[in-house]
Amino acid sequence: MVAETRLHSSDLIWPLFVREGIDAPQEITSMPGQFQHTIDSLKRTVEDALNAGVKSVDLFGVPRAEDKDATGSVAVRPDGILNRGINALREEFGDDLIVMADTCLDEFTDHGHCGVLDDKGRVKNDETVAIYQEMAVAQAEAGAHMVSPSGMMDGQVAAIRSALDAAGHQDVAIMAYSAKYASAYFGPFREAVASSLDGDRRTYQQDPRNVRESLLEVDLDIEEGADIVMVKPGQPYLDVLSLAAERSTVPVAVYQVSGEYAMVKAAAERGWIDEQAIIMESLSSFKRAGADQILTYFAVDAARALNS
Repeated sequence: MVAETRLHSSDLIWPLFVREGIDAPQEITSMPGQFQHTIDSLKRTVEDALNAGVKSVDLFGVPRAEDKDATGSVAVRPDGILNRGINALREEFGDDLIVMADTCLDEFTDHGHCGVLDDKGRVKNDETVAIYQEMAVAQAEAGAHMVSPSGMMDGQVAAIRSALDAAGHQDVAIMAYSAKYASAYFGPFREAVASSLDGDRRTYQQDPRNVRESLLEVDLDIEEGADIVMVKPGQPYLDVLSLAAERSTVPVAVYQVSGEYAMVKAAAERGWIDEQAIIMESLSSFKRAGADQILTYFAVDAARALNS
């Protein structure tokens, strides 16, 4: 009766992976209970999620290794695995499910970076943003309700908004990864998307020691037209989340990332913690810090607990 923070299943967004070239779902070893899906298993698992009370997913595509190239060209093709996955979910569930799509090239490039590289291995911002524009339009045409630019390129939100509007997709929203840190917590995700990354992303993601810089990024994304801004990772950056929520004029999301998930699962498997209690406490901490939406691999488990 006197609780100051309320967590609802409608706050939760479930990140999911659809993979080309497999005939059955494959469990991600570093993320027990999470899978790379076929199109068919993706639809089945989303139906279970809807029944549990999860109404929104954020979809990532995992192409074949031989389909990757220097520019991630398969990301913009209508027959690419991510766009086919988006389309399959919209055809199956219509508007009963909010379909978000990851708008980034790291899963699709043979070097694993989030954009096009120059001859010294540095990401070329403007050339990358132009591909993001094509990618966002392709995702909208596949049926995405919302695109999620996660590459941290300068000007990406304004460019994507312009491209979507020009293509007649004014109603497709943008969730911007605004304060995305160059974090060690992303490790298990690299397995989930079969990453080809060589090196790191510190030249375009945020320095974990900084906060003012991230708040500037939040401000810029709002000015450029973001409908939702995000802080990623979650638990180690609750201070950033709280400050972003205080200043933002749009909803604020947080991403409880793969490393956070894996640590909870590993400790729970050893009997060191109460998994369900930790899940609910961590998700409540995001709400307490000001999050409006929470991307979490625990979405279905939490929704079942909340709705039981």
